[in-house]
Amino acid sequence: MSLKLTYKAETSVPVEIEGLTPTWAKDRTLGEIGQFEIYHGNEKLPLAEMFDLDGNASDLHFDFHGDLSGVHWIGAHMSEGEIEIHGSAGRHIGSEMSGGTIHVRGDAKGWVGAEMHGGLIHVQGNAGHLVGSAYRGSTKGMTGGTILVDGDVGNEVGLTMRRGMIAVGGRAGDVLGFNMIAGTVLVFGECGIRPGAGMRRGTLGLLGPNPPSMLPSFRYACTARPQVLPVMLNELRGHGFSITDELIAAECKVYNGDLVALGRGEILVRC
Repeated sequence: MSLKLTYKAETSVPVEIEGLTPTWAKDRTLGEIGQFEIYHGNEKLPLAEMFDLDGNASDLHFDFHGDLSGVHWIGAHMSEGEIEIHGSAGRHIGSEMSGGTIHVRGDAKGWVGAEMHGGLIHVQGNAGHLVGSAYRGSTKGMTGGTILVDGDVGNEVGLTMRRGMIAVGGRAGDVLGFNMIAGTVLVFGECGIRPGAGMRRGTLGLLGPNPPSMLPSFRYACTARPQVLPVMLNELRGHGFSITDELIAAECKVYNGDLVALGRGEILVRC
């Protein structure tokens, strides 16, 4: 039986539940879980003041219900288990997680999977800025795992990412893959300006319509069917992403750069 957490608070002040993970809760009673300290603004409160709790966490499964758009850090630092969010949620979902699965049945705000190391996050709606990115001042963003967003995302997705995959079903904002070290970001809708600025290695796939102009520090290499692209697209199919046979067989223009950095990255632009 999973642990059901129903948000009952009515407040415009941010609520932070960082550290509440399936691993922490699995051997604890409902009473003990209800005493977990959360933040309401700068005030510490027990979890039970803002959430009704039912069930148990012995199977490492959380079910969140209610309007969680003002609740932040859900699933941050988790290493195993599964979290289902039945609706929208706030910032930092799955930040620094190293394992497990998070499903968001709505929208998410910024910093989804920031500096994550492993696991899977699937947002069925839209997400905000800085998905899979590094915190300001950090040297590495996402270093492993998979982030899927069915809808649109904001700016600076994959900032300084080192490994892993991010797939965006809708539109992406500006400076996609900024300062990217390695890893893969695929966008199936339109993309904003300056993709790949400062990237050293890694792959950006601009697979939607109306691709932006390439920065002058990128060089056209060839037009081809990259062998790795069908492999990645079939992997996304396995996660329930909608991928057509036509897309798997598509040709792409290949650009190398960013030549102001190491210059070993590539941008694939669907023909």
